[in-house]
Amino acid sequence: MFSGKKVLLGVTGGIAAYKTTYLVRLLIKAGAEVRVVLSPAARDFVSPLSLATLSKNPVYWEYYDKDSENGLWHNHVELGLWADLMILAPLTANSMAKIAHGQSDNFLMAVYLSAKCPVFFAPAMDLDMYKHPATKANMESLQSFGHYLIPAESGELASGLEGKGRMAEPETIMAKIEAQLKENAPLNGKRILINAGPTYEPIDPVRFIGNRSSGKMGMALAEAAANYGASVHLVLGPSALDTQNPNIKVERVETTREMFEASRAAFEHADWAILSAAVSDYRPKETANQKIKKSGSSLSLDLVENPDILKHLGGMKTEEQVVVGFALETENAEANALKKLDTKNCDWIVLNQADDSARGFGHDTNEVLLIKRSGEKEKLELKPKKQLAYEILDRLLKHHSAK
Repeated sequence: MFSGKKVLLGVTGGIAAYKTTYLVRLLIKAGAEVRVVLSPAARDFVSPLSLATLSKNPVYWEYYDKDSENGLWHNHVELGLWADLMILAPLTANSMAKIAHGQSDNFLMAVYLSAKCPVFFAPAMDLDMYKHPATKANMESLQSFGHYLIPAESGELASGLEGKGRMAEPETIMAKIEAQLKENAPLNGKRILINAGPTYEPIDPVRFIGNRSSGKMGMALAEAAANYGASVHLVLGPSALDTQNPNIKVERVETTREMFEASRAAFEHADWAILSAAVSDYRPKETANQKIKKSGSSLSLDLVENPDILKHLGGMKTEEQVVVGFALETENAEANALKKLDTKNCDWIVLNQADDSARGFGHDTNEVLLIKRSGEKEKLELKPKKQLAYEILDRLLKHHSAK
């Protein structure tokens, strides 16, 4: 759920601030991009250098960097709007009171007030402070803003007392946020089949018929769907790509017939099928058992058609299922894509063209034309495939509710 997320970590001045180094490490390991903002007092408890090293980003605590040669101004609005989610940990009683009443007397408070993303807060203070009616009222105020409380835990406190007030452990914070993100995720509960990459059709034990597909677009779609809460079954042709996302089941295949069988089996349990693989339309009728040697004359291959995965699944689909096909064209692109949409009973076709150095096979960027069965069209301009994947899913969600 954290992969690709932009996470803003706000640290206030409590002894539990030392735990934020572990929290940053966990967020980075989970695939998040992290930026850290400190309250003025937080620097007494945790080193900005440590957090900058772990996050691989500058750490902020002032509007104006007096030590830089050009007197760098830090834009609190831009930083607040950058984030996909904000975590306030530890959140002291003092900083919680400021947030509850909209005070903005330091850079962190200004960034918080500029943030438009979900906010999670993990209080940390002594047990009597945690129990105090004013603290409880402030906690309720933050929750009334739509923020998510990660309750303090019981244990030994900095004062030497035992009781509730310890900041939740970094692993607990991660688990609580992940559970909430999953609950709110737009594809939560959906099962999505995605196929990706090329297929290879063997000529002999050494040679094959294939294409230049890398599988990057399909992998980006799988990662995006999983981050949106879906359970993804990725049928992946020969590719160097891999994923560690626990919501993605990867089934590796090599030939079109293997991809056909795997996709057909998975489709029975799928709500959506996004068929982005660049499959080989033909295969050699016969495969040599040994490497074919040069004979001094020409070599002819007798090719036969492979199963049409998109057409078969389009013919199988129920009214509740959604099938999205991909079309890679070099000429008459839109006409060929419309024909494919009709003959293969797709709900959508994603058209891309292999005629540009920045799009198509092997590239990290792409631009596509989305064509809906109703005839609606939308062009998604050139951008990284990882970003494009989210935009494609967003368009599908507008027309096919995930709930």
